[in-house]
Amino acid sequence: MKEFLELLKHEFELPLSNPVLVFSLILLIILISPIVLRRLNIPGIIILIVSGIVIGPYGVGILEQSAAIDLFSTIGLLYIMFIAGLELDMNQFKANRNKSFLFGFFTFSIPLGIGFPVCYFLLNYDFNASFLTASMFATHTLLTYPIVSKLKVSKNEAVAITVGGTILTDTAVLIVLAIIMGNHEGTLNAAFWQRLGISLAIFSVIMFFLVPRIAKWFFTSMENEKHSHYIFVLTVVFISAFLAELAGVEPIIGAFLAGLALNRLIPHSSALMNRVEFIGNSLFIPFFLISVGMLVDISVIFSGPMALLVAGTLTVVAVLGKWLASFLTQITFKYSAAQRKVIFGLSSGHAAATLAVIIVGFNAGIIDENILNGTIILILATSIVATLATQRAAGKLKAESDKDLSKEVKNAEAFKNETILLPIANILNFDKLLEFAILIKDKASPNPISILSVVPNNAEAEINIARATNKLEDFVSQASAAEAEVTIHATIDHNVAHGIARKAREIIADLVIFGWPSEKGLIDKLIGKKMERIIAANNKTSFITHFSRPLATHKRLFLVVPALAEEEEGFSLWVSKIEVLSKELSVPVVIYCNEVSKMAISEQFKKMKSDSPVTYKIFKEWNDFLILGRDMQEEDIVVLVSARKGSKSFQNVLSGIPAKLEKYFFDKSRIIIFP
Repeated sequence: MKEFLELLKHEFELPLSNPVLVFSLILLIILISPIVLRRLNIPGIIILIVSGIVIGPYGVGILEQSAAIDLFSTIGLLYIMFIAGLELDMNQFKANRNKSFLFGFFTFSIPLGIGFPVCYFLLNYDFNASFLTASMFATHTLLTYPIVSKLKVSKNEAVAITVGGTILTDTAVLIVLAIIMGNHEGTLNAAFWQRLGISLAIFSVIMFFLVPRIAKWFFTSMENEKHSHYIFVLTVVFISAFLAELAGVEPIIGAFLAGLALNRLIPHSSALMNRVEFIGNSLFIPFFLISVGMLVDISVIFSGPMALLVAGTLTVVAVLGKWLASFLTQITFKYSAAQRKVIFGLSSGHAAATLAVIIVGFNAGIIDENILNGTIILILATSIVATLATQRAAGKLKAESDKDLSKEVKNAEAFKNETILLPIANILNFDKLLEFAILIKDKASPNPISILSVVPNNAEAEINIARATNKLEDFVSQASAAEAEVTIHATIDHNVAHGIARKAREIIADLVIFGWPSEKGLIDKLIGKKMERIIAANNKTSFITHFSRPLATHKRLFLVVPALAEEEEGFSLWVSKIEVLSKELSVPVVIYCNEVSKMAISEQFKKMKSDSPVTYKIFKEWNDFLILGRDMQEEDIVVLVSARKGSKSFQNVLSGIPAKLEKYFFDKSRIIIFP
């Protein structure tokens, strides 16, 4: 018993050293924090940072900085930057890159311009110390990005330019740090600039040319190995962070660029994206926030008037510089007050990059202990300010977004919650069909995706129903990985097409998504006839799809629209789905149609406030449809808007196009839409 008590006493000696106990304590904090914050109405980020202060070496001393905590903290910071790059709307980012550059200039130059004279003239530091400290004001860490991500406002333009500006300003600050260190050590020469330029050039080539190609090959070759996709993504993130360090910049730059490199290959509604966000938000990012708190030494406030003066001055200058940068950005781009506040909230948090700059300067003897301690207090103060500002501003942006959506919904023709039906024919290719449905589904609709199997009405009908139901259960888990709800149906009917039509009416489906008919032989007759039977049996907007490669590896939507398509009842629905697919896959749309259809489609895109890049080309020669093959690219999704017999946009030539697609473009992904 005595030995047991001695062992127990040893295990609970402070600071805790048992890695299992340390990990358990941190998990307990991450678990309890949300429960506490709900009752106290305090943002979760602040709770986690304060928890870190309490249990850290400068608080109660339960934990000390260790290699394991440093590792998880680094992973968490890299994860924040990676998710920021991954969630960035690339179409919006490209459209607003000049705004990101300008915000980056504001948020770098204004804090630097205010900070240098304050440090040099007011606090009486020398040039190197003043310039290095002022550059620290220009940095910021996206501490509060998880808030905008959780509230689903990460695609707002203000958020996009702030994320883009972050990478620009932090890169500039780290280059400034390298310059000051070179000046301090006397190594600032032509060789320094040559080495920095070459290393950054090689790193850029790897990130923007090599990584996307390797990722595309991996996702295509290992399409069915879903669990290995996440391991591959993590590998890319950390290798990219390491390569960034080799290139002479911070690892966070590499993690962010890894997010950009994989952005188009990981759709936002995919199961892989859900796994990335779930593990990051549940474990790694909270770990990082706790470790930030562990750095804060409250006792420096009481170490003397100079420490207080320096800490107060640094904090005021840091907050003021970021507020002025966000205010000037708002004035320049005519943003709302909520957008200004979210820019300020995202850009005012100081942590990793700030600490990196100051510690390097302190170890080199450029800055003194007062600035080091003042920076620690600055990290705490700006973390609280940034969290409160972002929480309120993101909430307002969310409310404004929901209000706009509500207005659009009320003004929409025949509004109701969207329902999608997926009849299953070939279970081997059904995973791509389900993924497609998850991508284009209206995320605001509470209705699940309905999967249907129709079995013949014969003596074995009951056995076949049971078998079909068992097979369909596998797809429930696939959908749940993407946080999409599905429901399965199995029904009996003498005629498959009639069974599908009956179920579509029963669940009041808006959209029916079919796989491509799989018969071989007399293509012209069989493919066309089966499509005709399926489409004729129901009057719902129908998509008939075939995907020859993973959805995320496509590069363009090649859309062909017949005359008078805008007159059909399902026009706005299929245009909205094309826009959603373009946004999810981050691909441009090229549309072949006549002038009237061009105007109508363009108007629909404007109503949706779409950022998708769209190109229009006039096309009228439907009898020579195959001529479009000259403009098609290998990685296109070819989308044909067809028409039912007797409808306004129907023309006889449309009946033969499915067979032509099957015969001449068999290697391409294709969708035929029947409004």
